[in-house]
Amino acid sequence: MKRSIFQHSATISLISALTFSANANTSKPNIVLFMVDDMGWQDTSLPFHDRPTPLNMRYRTPNMERLAASGTKFTSAYACAISSPSRCSLMTGMNQTRHKVTNWTMHRDRPTDDPTDRYTLPQWNYNGIQPTDSINNSAPATPLPELLRSAGYSTIHVGKAHFGAFDTPAADPRNMGFDISIAGTAAGGPPEGGYLASNRFGHNPDGSPISDYAIPDLEKYWDSDIFLTEALTREAIAAADSVAKTGSPFYLYMSHYAVHVPFRADSRFTDQYNNLDVTEQQYAALIEGMDKSLGDILDYLDRSGQADNTIVIFMSDNGGLDFYARGQMPEETGRRHNFPLRSGKGSAYEGGVREPMIVRWPEVTEPGRTTDGQVIIEDFFPTILEMAGITSPETIQTVDGRSFTRLLHNPELTSAELRPLVWNTPNNWTNMIDESTKRDLGIGPTAAIRLGDYKLIYRYDDSSKELYNIRTDIGETCDLSDRYPQLTEALSNLLGNELRRMDGQRPYTVDPDGTKHPLPWPDEKR
Repeated sequence: MKRSIFQHSATISLISALTFSANANTSKPNIVLFMVDDMGWQDTSLPFHDRPTPLNMRYRTPNMERLAASGTKFTSAYACAISSPSRCSLMTGMNQTRHKVTNWTMHRDRPTDDPTDRYTLPQWNYNGIQPTDSINNSAPATPLPELLRSAGYSTIHVGKAHFGAFDTPAADPRNMGFDISIAGTAAGGPPEGGYLASNRFGHNPDGSPISDYAIPDLEKYWDSDIFLTEALTREAIAAADSVAKTGSPFYLYMSHYAVHVPFRADSRFTDQYNNLDVTEQQYAALIEGMDKSLGDILDYLDRSGQADNTIVIFMSDNGGLDFYARGQMPEETGRRHNFPLRSGKGSAYEGGVREPMIVRWPEVTEPGRTTDGQVIIEDFFPTILEMAGITSPETIQTVDGRSFTRLLHNPELTSAELRPLVWNTPNNWTNMIDESTKRDLGIGPTAAIRLGDYKLIYRYDDSSKELYNIRTDIGETCDLSDRYPQLTEALSNLLGNELRRMDGQRPYTVDPDGTKHPLPWPDEKR
């Protein structure tokens, strides 16, 4: 039965944590979801490839290594290519094709697509996901934290939100089921200089925000030398500790702004990377600061005696940035930051969607295990609910994700349960780079599918297709579509059926008389 969660969630506050504490089920595990922003697959000293890479040699992430040594490392974990779609899938269990938040969200009723005169882009859900069906261009949903809260969890959001536009209910994480929200808004990244408390995280001397990207709730750190990553970590630990003392299990969504642009130097770590240029030095320090945050949270769990009853999940929301954004960093292009993967954030290639992922579930995950089982961001929704003991959740949305707990119990289950992974991005993410470069990077209106070892990428603008064997060609360097036409056709048919099944969107052209002509699906002739 359809209902508006917003009708009641706005009235529930931190008191709910105390309400549940008297009858809390102490057997329920705490759950920490540690989300990094724009972190590439190899931006760590912990290899997620079958061998260490040059990038692994560059970075220092001992706490990621520590977490993996006590849990399971996922080497074929996927998200969407852009932040908001991933975060909306995480919160709802819907594939991005279904929820139609296929680009980044920001202001109410304002699409963020860069303009193009080659085709017309669809009316996607640029207002994000919402707890009500009263907001146009949005996807109403029963959010994950709301279900956890209903099951007795105290729910904590710290850091970046970015799943609903400004001036909509979902701009405030408390309207999406979180009891506590610190520093979360509709903005998708920090403001210029916003990593620094000395810049008041994007606020003027009089306390007013410099822009919509200003980070709230951290006034007590203003004018100090603390870095944003550290401030958020301290707030997260304090909030979790406060809740833990009530006896309630907690769900902590530790959602960092790091390592999103615009980069700033975290002076605690920059000196260790003097061999790099300034931009890469700042980026490497952001990575190490993020890793320290993970370590601080793990230390807190150990110190407070909660480690044995706390699940810790590490994930990134999309691939690492692969080109320099104009006006924020030097204008040269071709960062190639995700090698051996091709391209990066915004791209249908592996560099845009393949993520570093680790899960530690005490008494379930065996220390130091690795799985190559394929998971995608919408799978987090049913997985976390299952971890919390919620077996029959009532949602107003169709859930596409599948629990990956089977991989935690048996990491060797890789090809035994094949299913298609699907992406649909019928948008024009950026005009910061020219069309030929964008095409080489796999950025533009695309759909893609991975089934087993093979991945098909479809471009809406010219109906072209690329086929890759990801197992043998992780860098997507050898297009097999001409060599294997039958496989290309079969995957095209499957992708087309999946897109239609989930009511996907596609660009279209318009005749002078106003007649619309949708660009073909992958299984249609142009």
